[in-house]
Amino acid sequence: MSPLIAYYRVSTQKQGKSGLGLEGQRAAVAAFARAENFEIIAEFTEIETGKGADALDRRPKLKAALKAAKKAKCEVAVAKLDRLSRDVAFIAGLMSQRVPFIVCALGRNVDPFTLHIYAALAEQERRMISQRTSAGLQAAKARGVVLGNPAQAKAMADAAAARDEALRPVLASMAGQSSRVIAKALAEQGIEPPRGGAWSNKTVLRMMARLGLKG
Repeated sequence: MSPLIAYYRVSTQKQGKSGLGLEGQRAAVAAFARAENFEIIAEFTEIETGKGADALDRRPKLKAALKAAKKAKCEVAVAKLDRLSRDVAFIAGLMSQRVPFIVCALGRNVDPFTLHIYAALAEQERRMISQRTSAGLQAAKARGVVLGNPAQAKAMADAAAARDEALRPVLASMAGQSSRVIAKALAEQGIEPPRGGAWSNKTVLRMMARLGLKG
């Protein structure tokens, strides 16, 4: 078995204390390791935002994971790309560390150039979501609607966009298969629908239509 370093990240102390998100990341990396004949030799968990090209300076656990991977001459695995970052500059900075990364949701053989493309798409989507959210809030305010917490609304929109982006490459890789087969495959991989519950034919079709994919 080949060695592998696992890295998990959540954005807030509340998520870190509750374990929200960490268990799912850990399960995804463990399932990937079993399927690809890897042995997880060390795990690093971070509670820190992934925003900003300088985020590495604020993420000592990621630095430690990089150091451990260099010493063991192996890769660092994350469940999804956004656990590293959705910032292209940050991803580029990680590539300069000369430590290969595996994004479990994308598969084992995704090269660094492709990771850059996924990061660029995610960054653009985040920017567009932010712009649409801001425009929607301003329009509602102009109509006299009493708004709640704009930051909370934006955070919810960003979270929804992040979930969609994480599912995009997974669903894209299954395009052309029946919705029943896709639903079964997603359930077997432990991937939950964005709104929770279980995958069904309709859920798969709605999700693929929302992402502009052919079912």
